[in-house]
Amino acid sequence: MNSAPQTRPHSWSFLFILLLALGGLLRLLDLTDPPLDFQPSRQLRNSLVAREIYYNALPSASEEQRGLAASFANAVGKYEPPIIESIVAYSYFLTGGENIAVARVWLTFFWLAAGLALIDLMRRVVSPWAALIAMAYYFVLPFSVQSSRSFQPDPLMASAFVIGIYFLYRWSEDNSPLLSGEGLGVRSTWKWAILAAVFLGFATLVKVVIAFMVAAATTALVLFTLGKGFWKLKQVWAMAGLMVMPALIHYVFLNQGRSTEYFFAWTVALVDLITNTDFYTKWLAFLGSLFGLTILFLGIAGALIAPSRMRWLLVGLWIGYLLYGLTLPFQMYTHSYYHIQLIPVIALGLAVALNPLTEYVSTISGVGRAGFVALVIAVIGYQAYAARSVLAAEDFHHEPAFWNQVGEAFPADAKVIALTQDYGYRLMMYGWRKVDLWPLATELSAERNPDKDTAAQFDELTEGKDYFLVTAFGQLDKQPGLKNILDTYPIAVQGDGYLLYDLR
Repeated sequence: MNSAPQTRPHSWSFLFILLLALGGLLRLLDLTDPPLDFQPSRQLRNSLVAREIYYNALPSASEEQRGLAASFANAVGKYEPPIIESIVAYSYFLTGGENIAVARVWLTFFWLAAGLALIDLMRRVVSPWAALIAMAYYFVLPFSVQSSRSFQPDPLMASAFVIGIYFLYRWSEDNSPLLSGEGLGVRSTWKWAILAAVFLGFATLVKVVIAFMVAAATTALVLFTLGKGFWKLKQVWAMAGLMVMPALIHYVFLNQGRSTEYFFAWTVALVDLITNTDFYTKWLAFLGSLFGLTILFLGIAGALIAPSRMRWLLVGLWIGYLLYGLTLPFQMYTHSYYHIQLIPVIALGLAVALNPLTEYVSTISGVGRAGFVALVIAVIGYQAYAARSVLAAEDFHHEPAFWNQVGEAFPADAKVIALTQDYGYRLMMYGWRKVDLWPLATELSAERNPDKDTAAQFDELTEGKDYFLVTAFGQLDKQPGLKNILDTYPIAVQGDGYLLYDLR
């Protein structure tokens, strides 16, 4: 669709630059606050992996530091290749040491770069004003701000995915037989094919769960563009190879054990969830809490009414997302960052859904037009303020000192089991201590082992241990049997926020 006649390119370009700046500014607030503001266990996990890479490359690091850093990194789950961790670790040399600000700056840059591709993709099907409103959603949605700056693979995965989808769409446009009477492949489309395959293959390598949406979107656009004769075009096979091989090599050939473990633990073991209608209710309610149900449905509606090429792309993306959700059901209503790739998909559909409205507004003048513009500005301002408020609501600068104190409460060579937060990652990150973990009472543990009584296994789980550390007192309250047992042991150290029981 073409923009309205009175649209001036420099006007909407200037407004987009303002949105870009606003999106960057929001993500760089509280730049040095410890990474406990969003999915702390996942951010700390990446921080520990980056620490190992950094200390291995740091000439002045002692063997003790390198050994501890390696033991911490080996204690966390390693499924994805350490791409963003390596980028951040080597950037530590520019800041003189570990600094979470480095990760936030890099991830913000990637998200903004993907925004450039996304708005150009929107401009190919809608007016610039509809695109601007949809891009405001992409930049200032509170969930978008939180998740896209978090130190984990997902923001990089989603950013590469958006850029890859953009190049895939460009390939489809230029490779359409409607553009030339001389048949397929006449136009110079290898450039778009290679760029699309490289970025989509890279996104899948960063985190393989995006493969569902990559495969579905690519299949949809290839079929739309080439029809049943798609297999005759060399570009299709080149794209398929470049998209599949990096992830195939890493996840199947080099790390088959880890990948198999993940598949059985998170898909096979929990597949019964998809047979329960309560699962779909929870999934939809969770999406509503992240995106807003009205906006979510508008995004889906936009996918259904979009121009044919964009409709095939968007419907393919939603089909891929649905298959992805059915494969990892538990995460669909518990792990918010597993939905980060939906932000650009919803924004695309939203742009299409809003386009008729913005085109109508562009034809009117006076109070109606001014009121509409004021409303849009007010909504963007409110969302930006909400995003800022979420980041400013909590201050975690005191956490490193606390966990350092906890780490100093027992000798480095002591054998400790702990009921603690985030799989013990906070203690490893800030206290430089590694402990064994007492099982938590969570929804996941209840789903997998509904009849298990961990208190009855106290002697078995604590055999050979010197101390029992408690920092997660809410969890202790959920396990009264454990609490009663610990009350029979003397307290070695009691601090503000932790207890250390002597098991010897």
